[in-house]
Formats: sequence, structure tokens, C-alpha cells
Amino acid sequence: MKYSLSFLLVLALLFPSCKSEFEALRNSNNPDRIYREANKYFDKKEYDRAIALYDIIIQFYRGRQEAEDLFFRYAYAHYHIGDFILASTYFKNYASTFTNSVNREEAEYMAAYSNYRLSPNYKLDQTNTLKAIEGFEQFINAHPNTERAVQANAMIDKMRAKLEQKSFEQGNLYYKIGQYQAAMTSFQNTLKDFPESPRLEEVRFLILKSSYILASNSIFEKQEERYLETLQNYNQFVRKHPNSRYLKEAQNIERDALNQLKIFK
Repeated sequence: MKYSLSFLLVLALLFPSCKSEFEALRNSNNPDRIYREANKYFDKKEYDRAIALYDIIIQFYRGRQEAEDLFFRYAYAHYHIGDFILASTYFKNYASTFTNSVNREEAEYMAAYSNYRLSPNYKLDQTNTLKAIEGFEQFINAHPNTERAVQANAMIDKMRAKLEQKSFEQGNLYYKIGQYQAAMTSFQNTLKDFPESPRLEEVRFLILKSSYILASNSIFEKQEERYLETLQNYNQFVRKHPNSRYLKEAQNIERDALNQLKIFK
């Protein structure tokens, strides 16, 4: 017990000392020393302390030879602490400022990748997903034959799959709650935005089914127009998917729509 108490006393004395040394460094008004120590903290992966020191001297080093390395480390330090919004901004600024740097390609990639790290679950707002896709597309255009371009394409595919799922689920939600007009509009947007989706057959069938249910539940004055639209959706569906697993149900819809239209003749 006596040893433990002594150990605690040593810690109590040690930590204030460490803190005072860091504070003394911050207040030293010695940019060169602060820069050297900031790099040491960065190399030891103590990124919060490195950022605190870089913040003090970053304006002092603008236009100097050390600026290129400092700004690159500064961006990475924010990335490593998970501040991806600032990291993306700083990487982008770095690439536009140091256009001849050997690190420019990496900085452009990391600007987009930082937004990729912010890309959330498909159920949430996808602003950062769209930013990441745009950034990666710009990167690929600038560096098409690089290994990073291959990686960027793979991540674009993953993010587009997320956007596609969000688009489909939005239409499916409208369908499930009986908002069939909204479901049709949403599903049509899915077809337009994701023309190579593996869900095209299901989407087109849900458009057909939504239009049929909408027609069936419409007031008499609107039924003829909506049953005709159902037949148009049926023809589009069978033309695109003649061997569909939904074909039998689709044919039943067509048959009933034709029977209903006889009333109007």
C-alpha cells in the first residue's frame, strides 16, 4: 500500500511537469522550435498536440520552404484524429497550393477519401457521399492510369450502390404505405439514375403494380386514363423482361386492366 501511494505521488508530480513543458513550448514564441517539436509529436502519432502546435506557427511558415511539408502533415493530422471535414479541406487546399509537389496526387486522393470516410448508412443524408463521388471522378480524370484511380473506381461503385439502395427503398416505402403515385415517380427516378441496376426487373414490376392499384382505387373519372397508363407500363415491362419471374402476375394485371377498360367503350 505504501508503494502504491508513492507511485501515485510520482504520477501527480510528473504530469503537471509534462503539461507545463508543453505549455511553455506553446508560449515560447520560437517558431522553429515549435515546428520541430510539432513534427516530433506527429511522428509519435500524438496528433492533437501536433495540431495545437501547427496552429500557432502555420501562418508564420506560409511561403517558406518548410510550408509544403507542414501543410501536408497538418492535413494528415486532422485525418488521423477523425476530423474528415477539415482534412478534406486541407488536402484540397494543399493540392491547389503546391501544384508541383510530389504529394499532389496523394493529396487530391485523400481529399476525396476523407469525404468517403464521412459517407453514412444509406438511410441518412448522402451529401458527403456525393462529394466523395465527385472528388474521386475528378481524381480519375486527372490521374487515370494510377493504382489510386483503380481504388477510386471501386469506392465509387460502392457508393453508387448505396445511393441506388436509398433510391429503391424510398420508392418501396411509398409503395408499402399506399402512396402509389409517389412510388411510381420515385421508381422512375431510380430507373433514370441507375440504368444498370440489378433491381431493374423488380422496379419496373413495382411501377406496373403501383399504376394498377392506383387505377383500381381512383375515382371513376380518372380510371380510364390510369388503366391505359397501366397497360403502357405492362408493355414496357414485358418488352424489357419477357421471361420475368413476375410475368404471370403481370399478365393478370393486364387482363384485368383490359376488362376494366371495356366499361368505357
